Amino acid sequence: MLDKLNSLFKRKKIIDVDEKIKKTNGQNEQLIFKIDFSSQKPELPEIEDQTKLDFRYGVIIPFAYIHLSWDDVHNEIVYGVEEPILDVHEKEILNTLEQGVQELIDISFVNVDQKEVLIEYLEKNIRILLKELGIELNRNSYLKLMYYIYRDFIGMNKIEPLMNDQYIEDIECNGIKTPLYIVHRKFGNIRTNIVYDDFDELTGFVEKLSQKCGKYISYANPIMDGRLPDGSRVNATYTEDVTSKGPTFSIRMFTREAWSPVKLMQVGTVSAEILAYLWIAVEHGTNILVVGGTGSGKTTIINCIASFIKPEARIVSIEDTKEIRLMHENWLPSVARSGTGVGGENIGEITLFDLLKASFRQRPDYVIVGEIRGQEANVLFQGMASGHSGLSTMHADDVKTVIRRLETPPINLSPSLVEILDIVCLVSYAKVKNRDARKVRAIQEIIKVSGSGEAEVNTPFQWDPRRNIFMFKRDSVVFNKIVQKKGITFDELQKEFEIRRSLLNFIYKKGIIEFEDVQSIINQYYKNKNTVLKRFGLI
Repeated sequence: MLDKLNSLFKRKKIIDVDEKIKKTNGQNEQLIFKIDFSSQKPELPEIEDQTKLDFRYGVIIPFAYIHLSWDDVHNEIVYGVEEPILDVHEKEILNTLEQGVQELIDISFVNVDQKEVLIEYLEKNIRILLKELGIELNRNSYLKLMYYIYRDFIGMNKIEPLMNDQYIEDIECNGIKTPLYIVHRKFGNIRTNIVYDDFDELTGFVEKLSQKCGKYISYANPIMDGRLPDGSRVNATYTEDVTSKGPTFSIRMFTREAWSPVKLMQVGTVSAEILAYLWIAVEHGTNILVVGGTGSGKTTIINCIASFIKPEARIVSIEDTKEIRLMHENWLPSVARSGTGVGGENIGEITLFDLLKASFRQRPDYVIVGEIRGQEANVLFQGMASGHSGLSTMHADDVKTVIRRLETPPINLSPSLVEILDIVCLVSYAKVKNRDARKVRAIQEIIKVSGSGEAEVNTPFQWDPRRNIFMFKRDSVVFNKIVQKKGITFDELQKEFEIRRSLLNFIYKKGIIEFEDVQSIINQYYKNKNTVLKRFGLI
């Protein structure tokens, strides 16, 4: 079979497959390879005893499925990818077809936004290859081979099923001959059944990752940071000199759905009291910083807080990777761009600092920065000092660490400027009944920052890990600031707090948790408060 393929290469008999496709387009040849890309996120069962876990769900229907089960040998949950099984003859044909695709078919225009078009193009080419090679297949074998060709040329090879699993947060490959691990939204770190045994195969895949990110990776430049077309963040290494087990990669998945404030109540991340407090704080232009470790849920909380901004407000968001999602029409999202060049040049680079400077010329009511870590923090705090409300995240464990990072290089803010910050929202991973969870650990209000960097804070909300409840007190420095600035009484503000808390609790009990539905209610509340309260029987 390979001899026949080589003969075709030499004769260049089917180089112009595009022309052959044009000739066959009018023949109404039915294409049968289809993938359901619109499948809904499956509901995983609630299982108290994880040793009883045995659940299967589709990710590339009807070809690839995920099997979550308990491994008695290693005493852990395992993540099994189930794909069509090929016999020896089918594997030989697949190898031949893939060589044919590489040599004879132009797929350099591959774009993940056009998967259906690409699949149709690829299937027409494969049919021509099969005809030219004289290969006949039954329907079942044909569909299996088409799946693997789609997976390896349009998709992401072995990890394509993982890229389509909406429960995955991170994909981690630590080198050859070691299982890939994933971070599952429900079960945390899990070992998979995917292993790269071949060094060249893993090297080739890392090169493919860099190409899809529009980056370049090589022995001279063995570390790559990039972003896939779907928004997922990638870090990869290339040589054994850098990582001893060979090439590696880590993919932070881009979430398809934004979580509403009520959804965060449902999963126990926040309470209705915290949300009502943040809602009032955001409405009155409070400056908020969300802090926590990697993967602790900072961006999710930012999205939640931003959903409380008035619908008519002018919002400018600035990010490295586009993750903020809003339903506001008067919203300008902007994303930093890396530069190109050699010898340390970064021609065409647009940094967070550049975007932030420009944003204050656009008269924003709220500026949202995905993460502050350098000179952009100076611009953000200067903007907040001049009356532009700010919302951002930072990697830190507590307020003390936040102050230290803000006042030392490369940020170097003065204590008086740090005091512009009103609220620090601390988020972290936690264990609740032996399960991973994300929690708003505390809400702390900045009262004063001394010249030595010590902060005086008030803590209106605190999570009690022993009882798994959110404790709160009515004494709020932020509420006092709002009373002084807006000319309303503290009692009126407390009454509004109780109304919004009741509304959020009622929405939660009614099971209204989708982002668009909750956002619509918040927007309606701003425009006609009494109508919303009457709708839910609260007045």
